[in-house]
Order: sequence, then structure tokens, then C-alpha cells
Amino acid sequence: MPNSRPAPSRRRFLASSAFAAAATAGGVPLLSACGGGGGGGGGQEGAASEEQVRDILPTFQESEVAVAPDIPAENGSSPGYTRWIPEGELGVSVPEPRGNGGEFTGMTPLWGTPPSSGNAFWTAMDEAIGVRMNWQTQDGNTYGDKLGAVLAGSDIPDLVCIPGWELAGQIPQAISSRFADLGPYLSGDAVLDFPNLAAIPTAAWEASIFGGALRGLPMPAAPIGGVMPYYRQDIFEANGWEVPTDPDDFIAFCREITSASSRVWACEDMKWSAFIIYGVLPDKPRYWMEGDDGTLINRYETDAYLEALEWTRKLYEAEVVHPDAVAASGDSTQRFTAGESLMFNQGDGAWHNTAVEQRTANPDFRMNAFDYFGAGGNDPVLYTANGAGIWTFLNKNLSEERIREALEIANFTAAPYGTREQRLRAYGVEGTHYTVEDGLPARTPQGEEEVVPETYPFIATAGHVVALPDIPQVVEDWTGWMKRHMQYAREPLFFGRQVQEPARLTNINDGFEALEDDVVRGRQSIRDMQNAVSEWRRNGGDELRDFYQGLLDDEGAAGS
Repeated sequence: MPNSRPAPSRRRFLASSAFAAAATAGGVPLLSACGGGGGGGGGQEGAASEEQVRDILPTFQESEVAVAPDIPAENGSSPGYTRWIPEGELGVSVPEPRGNGGEFTGMTPLWGTPPSSGNAFWTAMDEAIGVRMNWQTQDGNTYGDKLGAVLAGSDIPDLVCIPGWELAGQIPQAISSRFADLGPYLSGDAVLDFPNLAAIPTAAWEASIFGGALRGLPMPAAPIGGVMPYYRQDIFEANGWEVPTDPDDFIAFCREITSASSRVWACEDMKWSAFIIYGVLPDKPRYWMEGDDGTLINRYETDAYLEALEWTRKLYEAEVVHPDAVAASGDSTQRFTAGESLMFNQGDGAWHNTAVEQRTANPDFRMNAFDYFGAGGNDPVLYTANGAGIWTFLNKNLSEERIREALEIANFTAAPYGTREQRLRAYGVEGTHYTVEDGLPARTPQGEEEVVPETYPFIATAGHVVALPDIPQVVEDWTGWMKRHMQYAREPLFFGRQVQEPARLTNINDGFEALEDDVVRGRQSIRDMQNAVSEWRRNGGDELRDFYQGLLDDEGAAGS
């Protein structure tokens, strides 16, 4: 996946951390996970009841061959691997090719230069799986445009990756009409024919139910941490600083460490951290909470939302935010690594990549993520991400035999860390795509060209782990951060579901992110935001509330 370098936006953050909320649109609601049957605000065709979901979900069976992690999971956190596992210690989950020599087309996003057809890596993967893949990779930055055109046509590839941030317009409807129901092959104990798929966490499968059926092959996501509050630990330690644990103290601290004359500012835009500090609800469809009287309240209507924006505005007003961030220009990561900005928030993928980039340029460089704190003496709130935010779907016109063979591809790519299959998928062929030097892998130029531009991981992957043997300190810091924060994790309403909002209400939220940025920079006021929320209600927000209330009412009726 790409790393986001420009000034952050909601789309970039969700994309870079692979847990985009299902911001969908269309006619009838497509509800997955603990949905109900019945009317539901205009009908719930394609919805799955709680009982049906239990029947749909694959049986979970932990891998018997994966190597135990160096840092075990705790309370749902991701496990960590700090060392490079020697070849002789790797488990084997697919002892021999299980494909039947079939040929498949696959469409996935790709960031970078596509590898040449017939390259050594793709050939090795084909031979290990027992199939032949013909890749139709598309530029990840414009993937949605191509995806919509392909799904509207008649020539749909056998396997199609759809990231959550592309679930808009008619794409959810296309998923139900164009792609196969995998339930007959994977639901219940049927999945045990594909052991690596059986080891995928249940939460990832819950998020893979579309139109009342199991259709997606998931890329599981981390439970929390899509947006991380990074700080320059090396600079903080050199100055004896500690990050405050109170919003007001944080602003005062930022004033203290900012020195514009020395071109040092405390932070970049911290809006995303503010949302967690103040416990703001996440994006749709998980952006509702029940009030004391049972009425649904949207994130835009909460005091927490306004308080988070006001706190961020105070940071700008105090002139502790880097001027380029004020102008929403330039590269925030560059400013951070140059020491011009000492704190910033960015997707979790930035941690390892930035540390690797700086290892040679600045050996003393060290970044870490500080612990979120709450406001008003409260704890922070980290809303649990859906179990998956990227899926691959199988063309419904494939025969049963070819669907099973395509699932063998997914079973191979979903091999867990510490297996021979995962090593091949992630690094390629030893001696060709990488070498092992001083106990660590080193990619060859051929590996950089053929393996680094990822394709196979988009088909399906194992449960999320933090495995970075080249910088084990990042593994320790990241997993430790996650363990400390799991106690603050909450599941929001509509967690794990794919909800298709009515088409007429699809775009009513579109102006809020730009207005947020204007408010925190002082170009608009909190009153302007309140007026925008009132207008949002009149223009469909109240109707949208009724729509979601119908989903909850149906769930209650189904459970009674």
C-alpha cells in the first residue's frame, strides 16, 4: 500500500491503513453482520439476520503451522515478530500445489511501476499454487475510475479487488449482482478445506458479507491505530520532554517547544488526534450513537465533534502548527524527519517506512507514537475498525470447479507469517529477489522491481501482525502502544456491517471535511459549523437518521 506524504485527508488516512469505512450509496440497504430482516427504512433486501450471519460465517481454526510470535497478542491486539525466521524454522501450510493448472485474470490496484508479464516472481507463485495468474493491475491513485467502468461492462476479470474507500455509487450493488456467493464453499466447516482461510479472524469475515451473502475474501485490518500520533522521541529525550496528558497542558507545552526563529514548530495539523482525544464517532456507516432517549445522534451533532475542532483551532491560533500545514501544502513527513515539526499524525504504515528511510540519513532518528489522552478527565476513545477494509471478489460466472481453484489461490496468499508460503509471497525467491545478510533479508534490484509492487496480498491475507525484523524496536513500540490502548477500544453502532445508504442521501456529508479544515484554521467559525449541521439535517440528515433507525428497529424485532 502507498504511504501518504501530502497534507493528510480523511481518504488518505483510511486508505493508507486499510480500514476504510464503507461509505456506500445506492438504492436499498445492504446490511452485513448483525443485521435484521424486514422493512428497515425503505426495505432491507439482501440483509442478513443475526441468525443467518452465524450460519454464513466460516468456522475459525487457528493455524497449526505458523511460528509463534515473539510478542503475543493481548486483549485483541496484533501479535509482533521481531526476528527474521530462518528458512528451516518456517512452517509449511501448502505442502504441494493445490491448483489444477487453471488460468485466471485478476484486477488489483498497484502503486508504482507494474512488473513485466511473466517475471520470475509471478512465475514462482504460479508454480507454487498450481495456477496461472494474468494480472490486470491498475494505478491505485485512479483505481475507482477504472473499477466503475469494468463493473459496468460485461468483461469482468475472474478476481477483482475492491478497497473499502471505493465502495461508493453503484459499486455495492455491483458486488451483489456480479460476484459469487462464497458461502457454499466457506461457510461453517466448509472452510476447513482451506486451512489458511479458516485461520482468518472471524471479524474479517463479518465485514465480508455483502448483500446478505459471504462474497469478499478479506485483507484483515489492525483492530485500532489507523491514525497514529507520532513524535520525535530522539528530540524529546534529548530535551527531557514528555508529552502532556491533558488537552490544555498540551497546548501550553506546544507553545513552550515552538521556536519559529529556529524553524521548529511543535506539530502539524492534529485534527485526527483531536477526534480520538475527544471521543468523536468514526466515519459512516459507524457515525451514529444512541442518545439517552434512544434517538440516533450523528457525529456532526455531538459536542465532542465541536470540542475537537475548537481544540485544534486553538493549536493553530497559538501558532504552534507548522506554517506549511496551515497552508495545507508540502510534505508533512519531510518536515517531521527534518525536525521542523516535532509531532504529527499519520497512517500506521508511515512508522516503519519512515524509520527505514532515516536509518542511513540520520542514525540518531527515532520516532514513536505517544499515548492518546482524554479530555475533561475522561479516557480517550478508539473506535474499533471493521475487521477488513479491502476485499477480492470472484466473478459469479465462474464454475464451481473454478471457484474452488480460485479459493486455492486465496488459501495460499493467506498463509500466516512464519510459513514458507508467506515468505515467498512477501519476498519472492531467495537468491533472485532477496538475499539474507547478517540474519536479515536484503532485496535485490529484481526483488524491488517484481515483488515490492504488491499484487498477491490483495487477494487475501492472514490476520494482522506487526512483523518488522529489520527494525525490531518499531515492533516493540507499536505492539506496546496497541496493547496499552485496547482498554479504550469500543465497537460503534453498525460495527462490522456494510450499509448501503439511499442514493439521494449519498453526498450530503461531502462538505464537512473541507469545512473542518477551514474552522481549525480560523477561516470559518464554530457557529458556521453549527449552521452547516442544521442545513445538513434539513437536506437529508434527519431522513438519514430515520433510515438507520429503521435498521436498528428491524434488528430489535429480529432479536425479540
